[in-house]
Amino acid sequence: MRGPGHDTARRHRGTTVRAVLAGLLTAPLLALAPPAAAAPEDPATAEESAGDRPVQVDLGLLEPRTLTLGATVTLAGTLTNTGSETLTDLDLRLQRGELLDTRAELLATDDAPDPMTAVTTPFREVAGELRPGDSLPFTLTTTTDELGIDRDGVYPVLLNLNGAGPDGERRRVGELSTFLVQPPVLPATPTSVAWLWPLVGHTHRDASGGFVDDELAEELAAGGRLDRALATVERLPETVPAEGGEPVPAVPVTLAIDPALVEELAIMADGPYDVAGEDDAGTGTEEAAAFLDRLRAVAADHPVVALPYGDVDADALTATGLPGVVARSLPGTPEEDPDAPATPPTGAPPASDAAATDAGILREVLGVTPRTDLAWAVGGSLRPDTLRTLQDGGIDEVVLAPSGLTDGSAALGLDGPAAARTTVPTPDGAVSALVADSTLSELVEAVAETPGGARVAEQRYLAGLALLTLQPGGATAGQSVLVAPPREVDADPAGVSAMMADAAQLPWLRPVTVAQLGDGPVVDTGELVPPSGPGGLEPGGLADVAAAVAIRNQLASAVVGDPGVALAPWDAAIARTTSAAWRDDPEAFAEAAEDLRATMGRLLERVTLLSPADGTYSLASSDAPLVLTVRNDLPFAVRVQLRVQPRGNALAVEDIGEQVLAPEQRTTLQVPTEVRQSGRFTVVATLTTPDGAPLGDPVRLQVKSTAYGSISLIITIGAAALLGLLFLRRLALYLLRRRRGTPEGGDDDLPPGGPAPEGAAVPLPPTRSPV
Repeated sequence: MRGPGHDTARRHRGTTVRAVLAGLLTAPLLALAPPAAAAPEDPATAEESAGDRPVQVDLGLLEPRTLTLGATVTLAGTLTNTGSETLTDLDLRLQRGELLDTRAELLATDDAPDPMTAVTTPFREVAGELRPGDSLPFTLTTTTDELGIDRDGVYPVLLNLNGAGPDGERRRVGELSTFLVQPPVLPATPTSVAWLWPLVGHTHRDASGGFVDDELAEELAAGGRLDRALATVERLPETVPAEGGEPVPAVPVTLAIDPALVEELAIMADGPYDVAGEDDAGTGTEEAAAFLDRLRAVAADHPVVALPYGDVDADALTATGLPGVVARSLPGTPEEDPDAPATPPTGAPPASDAAATDAGILREVLGVTPRTDLAWAVGGSLRPDTLRTLQDGGIDEVVLAPSGLTDGSAALGLDGPAAARTTVPTPDGAVSALVADSTLSELVEAVAETPGGARVAEQRYLAGLALLTLQPGGATAGQSVLVAPPREVDADPAGVSAMMADAAQLPWLRPVTVAQLGDGPVVDTGELVPPSGPGGLEPGGLADVAAAVAIRNQLASAVVGDPGVALAPWDAAIARTTSAAWRDDPEAFAEAAEDLRATMGRLLERVTLLSPADGTYSLASSDAPLVLTVRNDLPFAVRVQLRVQPRGNALAVEDIGEQVLAPEQRTTLQVPTEVRQSGRFTVVATLTTPDGAPLGDPVRLQVKSTAYGSISLIITIGAAALLGLLFLRRLALYLLRRRRGTPEGGDDDLPPGGPAPEGAAVPLPPTRSPV
């Protein structure tokens, strides 16, 4: 998420990699001499930025976390020479800036750091020299009296290291800023702190479900991103409940889990699994199984929220006109499918709760029943139409960033008590919402990059919380704060776990679950602020997704039974492809979207007409049916329509209406015909869904008929009748002539030279037809 504090938190980060501080407390501590009269640093060099200093200062110990009057303050860590010159004559002191008593003043120091000149303690010598690349441990001890700390509040302080180079000139060679916190001794009502901890990531499977790489195994391995994210929660201290029993984590952390990630882990754990382009099976089977065991143990102790399957980019999909993809990915029960055909097939059952299987993944694999009515807005903001889609899908509460509301900063305690709970007005009534503290959330993400290390980040975190109790009414207002780091947080387990544990270890803080924030104070934060700027998923990839969804909906109109159940694997592929994790990798998203479109297109080719071996059908009679074979390679039954279009009027074809094709079988269809003339002619057969979408390729057939059609039959009968009449005429003439004694043919039949002589033979009548 990105909120008002995002830029300031980023400025607070350094570019150096935090030094490893393990074992620091057991390292020999440098004995510091009593205050000595050290030469003052050169004011000109003091104006240089910390990034220009040759010594990196890392802080491993700052005790106590919060001060009381007269307390002793101890800081310890390491000094590392990142420059190219040996430094000698090192000494160190602590300088304090002006008191901060509001959170707004604290945020202002990110843009305009305090010069830290209100109080300076004496320099103390650091024994030894610091060669390039070498490190020295340090310990510095002072008191609140020496620092002039006599009131509750937050005090910016600066560790100032001076030294001399080869030229002998003394100057500031290292520095580190942090905060000392002195909260009220015991406020009337502690501030409630809740954590929403993400376990998500982009998919490593294609639209067909196969693994495209084995990078998830790297994230699960020791030191990998997901390993560290889970270890952060595992490190929390435990406590025995007041009613007794087994120890439980002292801080309840609400886990936000993507069911698609858990499904992917389960596939890997079952092993072996194939990886595209690799000859050997994937290498993450053992890591996935071990991670799932750990996740089950953690989920048994902490609340779980089911994110939409694939953690889809709801705003990007809604803006593209694909709210149905969002609805089908939700773990709640959608009331309707906005992308479903306007007129479902006759007799088809209503749309099922296909998305319930997403929560079912978490129940089956992790053995927990997750919360399904909470949606965590990607980027911290929502479009109004996206919110309506979420509500229709069973979402009752949303998590937003301050920037997602017109007056979101009112929830942060900048000008009044902090309250994470709010409501969002909609035409249908107010919707419950939680506002995540953007400054603290971004600080969690930046722990590993914070100059000085995790302990400095924790002090900045405590400073922000302490100042809430110091503002007017803060100690009695029952304030609440929600910390929700970015989804793919790259966590420092020790540092972030310490931040989480602070709520259970400090009396002015109280750990609560995200659900318990709903019982806390409410603040007015205005209306939704829709996302601005390009943001979201890459437009070209979304166009491919839209085309793939159109194919899906065409196929849904043909499904016999529940489309949500039959098309669940492909709905899951669409959701994985539209994951919000692809926002930061537009090229990878474009490739995944192209693969999705091609995969969905191939579904339509799995229902097709089969041509005869020689491409010719023979019809033996005028009403012989045209027999066609259809193959359905899909794993579910479909309704289809067959269209047969002959050329010319030689063949009439009857419409056989919708036909049901059984899954993964061949079906023979008999199409009644009427042959109007014999011969050979062309017929084109096409298979479509009930909505008219083509299935497979059209088939061009040669139909041969040896039967008489109606026209041929009329001609044949007419010719036979004519022949019969001619025969009767010739026979009648013959008989008449014989009766008169006239030879056949009359005078025309007399031989040359006149009539035959008396006694000559008379010719017999013909023995065959006269024609």
